[in-house]
Amino acid sequence: MNEDTGSDYLQPWQLSQVADGGGVGVVEESKHDNLAVGDFVTSFTWPWQTVAILDGSLLQKLVPQLVNGRLSYFLGAAGITGLTALLGVREKGHVAVGANQTMVVSGAGGACGSLAGQIGRLEGCSRVVGIAGTDEKCSILVQEMGFDAAINYKKGNVAEQLRELCPGGVDVYFDNVGGDISDTVISQMNQNSHIILCGQISQYNKDVPYPPPLPPDIEKIRKERNITRERFLVLNYMDKHEASVLQLCQWIQEGYLALTYFITSLEAAFQSMMSGGNIGKQIVSVSK
Repeated sequence: MNEDTGSDYLQPWQLSQVADGGGVGVVEESKHDNLAVGDFVTSFTWPWQTVAILDGSLLQKLVPQLVNGRLSYFLGAAGITGLTALLGVREKGHVAVGANQTMVVSGAGGACGSLAGQIGRLEGCSRVVGIAGTDEKCSILVQEMGFDAAINYKKGNVAEQLRELCPGGVDVYFDNVGGDISDTVISQMNQNSHIILCGQISQYNKDVPYPPPLPPDIEKIRKERNITRERFLVLNYMDKHEASVLQLCQWIQEGYLALTYFITSLEAAFQSMMSGGNIGKQIVSVSK
């Protein structure tokens, strides 16, 4: 909602204009050769209104059977959120089966972070630790999503807890938050380890470039230990989206991904987002 999003692929919402975002809907009337009435479709820029006229060439037809009929999954684990988690781990995490790697995920209670930890495990990490902002989120990460442990960053000393839970150091860091938490994690990363730079939510309202520069002492550690920290954008891997979605759908069907979804109103969703209340994927129901 800032006037400048700092990116060329995501534009800010405009005053007096219909808000948009990733969405799923059903075709009620069509003049497009490849879309018929009754088809389910999705778009990255779906207008938040009950009925809309859209360019059919910009819509992607969905196959509900891939997600056992749960269309909301195409907005989460089987959509751009899942793709971000999976391709981030594969393209920037350098996870290898049998390498005994430890992964840490910040923002682990959110839609992408909760998937990233599970995918890290499926891809070969031997230990996965999440960082979240409430005891409830930490409990869900461990009891329902297969994380080995979780840290509530609002309680106790994060650095001490991280040393206790990751005695061999950190090999892969899925970074959703930036700031002090990320500085703490980076200081405990191993030689030749990898940062998956997914998001920097603690820095978005600051006038800094993206990715935000690290403090000098943390940047020194990063360089001395040869820790990779490269910008990751899932839209740069369009050629891998189809195969990756099929992999995600397979994991969903086989029960390897624990999914948490909340379908709610716009007002409740916005308040929850700003207060850090949501767990997993939060979806707004525009119409029935």
